[in-house]
Parts: sequence; C-alpha cells; structure tokens
Amino acid sequence: QMEELSLMAAQSLHSNHTIWFGHFPTSTIISPAPGIRTLMSSATAYLCGHLHTMGGLMPVLHSQHHGGTLELELGDWMDNRRYRILAFDHDLLSFADLNFEEWPVVLITNPKSFLYSSSAHEPLVKILYSTHIRILAFSPSVITSVKVYIDHVHLGNAHQVSGPLYVLKWSPQNYSEGFHRIDVTVQDASGRIRMWGHIFAMEENLSLRFGFWPSVILLTDHYVLARVLFGLMVLIQITLLVIFRHLQKPALKEKPGLLTLTSYSLHVFSKTNTFYYSILVLNLYTILGPWFVGELIDGQVGACFSFGVFIGGSFFQGGLTFVVGILQMLFFNLPLMAYLCWCLLLRCQGHSFRSHIRHVRRLVAVLVHLAMAFLLAWQVYSCYFLQRTYGTLAFFLSPMRTWLVVLTSALIYKTWTLKSSELRTYIVEIKNCQS
Repeated sequence: QMEELSLMAAQSLHSNHTIWFGHFPTSTIISPAPGIRTLMSSATAYLCGHLHTMGGLMPVLHSQHHGGTLELELGDWMDNRRYRILAFDHDLLSFADLNFEEWPVVLITNPKSFLYSSSAHEPLVKILYSTHIRILAFSPSVITSVKVYIDHVHLGNAHQVSGPLYVLKWSPQNYSEGFHRIDVTVQDASGRIRMWGHIFAMEENLSLRFGFWPSVILLTDHYVLARVLFGLMVLIQITLLVIFRHLQKPALKEKPGLLTLTSYSLHVFSKTNTFYYSILVLNLYTILGPWFVGELIDGQVGACFSFGVFIGGSFFQGGLTFVVGILQMLFFNLPLMAYLCWCLLLRCQGHSFRSHIRHVRRLVAVLVHLAMAFLLAWQVYSCYFLQRTYGTLAFFLSPMRTWLVVLTSALIYKTWTLKSSELRTYIVEIKNCQS
C-alpha cells in the first residue's frame, strides 16, 4: 500500500494541488518508514473522518502537519448531517464545514483564512495583489444581499458575477500589516440570514495556531503512546511484585497506618508463592502471550496478541490492541491484585470470610466485594462478546478472557481457604502489634 501511495504522490508532484482522502486520521494509521505524513507532505490537505467530532467533544477537529499539509476531520453525515464545501480560488484553498439544510451557505474564498494557510503549498502573495473580495453564497431562495465587513467596518455589498460567486472591490494594501477579520452577512428572499467570517493576514511570518487538543488528537501517533503506556503499566506491576518479593519485610512496632498496612499486604502477597507466581505469569502473559485464537475473518484462523495479529501467515502490527491491553490492566489486572492483597491482609488479621463482614467496617467490605464482582462480571461479559464476535473456538481458546475468569475465581477462593499455618508468621506479628 505504501508503494502504491508513493507512486500516486510522485505522479501528482507537478499538479497545482493535491488533496488526499482517507477514512482514518493519520494519528491512528500504522505505517512503515518514512510514515504516512511524510508521504503526503506534498499535498495541500488530507480529508478524513472516523473520529468526526468525537461524540460532540470536538466540534472542530482540524490541524496542520509540520510540512504544511492540513488535516481536516469532518463531522459525520449519518447522525449530524455534516458536509463540506471546498473551493480553489487562484490556487488558494478554502472550505466550510456545514450542517445540511441550513441556509444560506457562505464561503469566503478571498481573502482566505490565515489559520488554514500554507506558504509551502499556496501562493499567498496573491491575496495582497487581488482586486476583489470573493464570496460563494448558496440558497434555494434568491440571495438578496451580501454585506461585507472588515474589522467591523462595513465595506459595502458584494454583487453577483455568475452563479454563486459574489465579489466586492477592495484595497488589500490597507490590510497588509497584522491580523484582520472579515465578516460576511448573507440574506435570502425567505428572510434567512447567515453570518460567516475568519481571520486573515498578508504577512507570512505571523503565527496563528490550531487548538491544543485537536492538534494532540490528530498529530500524536496514538498507537505509539498506547504501546508505551501499556508497557509501563505492565512493567510497574511486575516491578512491584519482584521488589516486594525480595525486599525484607519490616517489623511492625506500633499501630500501623494505611500506608504501612498496604506495604505489609504486598509483602504477604509477594511472598506467598501461589499468588506471586499466578499474578506474575498473568502480567507476563498479558504482554507476551496470545489473548485468544479464533476465526478472525471468515475461513481464517488467527491469534491476537497485545502487539498485533497473526493471520493467514501474515503479521499485522497492533494499534487498538494496546488500548484494549491498557483497559485490561487498568480495570482488571491491577484491581485484582489489590483485591487479593486486601483479602490476604484480612486473613492475617485473623478473619475468615464470614467474620470479616461482622468485624471489619461492613459498608467498606461490601463495597470492595461489589466492585470486584462488577469487574469480574465485566470480564465474563467480554467472554460472551468474544464468542459472539469470533466464534466458539475463540471462546474456549482465550487465556486472557475465559481462562482468566477461572483463574480469578480460583485465586479469590484460595485467599479465604488458605491454611492459617501458611500465614502464621504474619498473623502472630499483627496480633503482637495490636496487643
């Protein structure tokens, strides 16, 4: 695919402009060197979707690559009926993102928006030597007036040249320094009014930046970020286990606080072979082992790992798999270890499953058990979801879903049935400290 795209990019190098279309934003595309952004660096803009408005959180999701290529997400058509008009005016690209059936529609093509300008791809000097302000205005009814304002001063009414094109003479030299704002008010015969405006400038050395979050969302390589975060989460949990396994347990000499009890529970957990090796293997398996084996596409059995998918003799590098791994660590592996530590601490304090409900703060105990039950139920549901998506084979050959439910149940059962003799040293120490 990269070779095919490289050929297309080379063929279009001598065109006035190139527009790239794609479904996914570049931040979610995994591509080999030199990378998809470098490949499309000769393009004026890349138009994409998928993220759209992120459920309304990002109504405007636009940014610009370092090479000057615009990356322009468009809101979805299915639910929000969003669409886009683009126009080239003397090799200057302008566009408007609009809602269907909202009239009139207005697009100012000269002077174009400074924020969406690129000196690497557009002859911006043409604005300074232009003779007319140019506007595209559309409506099912006749357009009755097109009023033009610059810096809130009314310049006059633009007149129709042909079709949707309206123009007004101007003197761009009057606006050759600094930023200025152009606003256009369009009214049609039905009485509908639309205002449209943007910031423009003649000087190329000025700076106007896109919003922080749109730039982060569109320009950050999310799969790299997810990979690093996932690796760090697994590493932190494994490191905690290993450190407390080999760290000498401190003696309890006074009434322990929350931090001391947390540390003590980690010592107990890490020095009890059953729990230490189970959670250690679980975390190593999360990052290294196949999560499930199943019919990933019709007629093709494959294996899904945290770092990608093996199917049909090919390997596909992971992107969303790391996000799923982060969710797994955050909402199951880490809470499971914390829950088991809490249960073991209660056992060291001399409680059984029945007695701890009566003697420990009941509300806290109930809430902790309910939280773990909820997370376990979520894990069970993910097994059902896996079966519905990839079939019965994936359900049974799923160490990170089906098998993990069994392992978790066994470990929780083990904490409350573990012989007191195995915890005698810790029980005696806590009793001596309490007395």
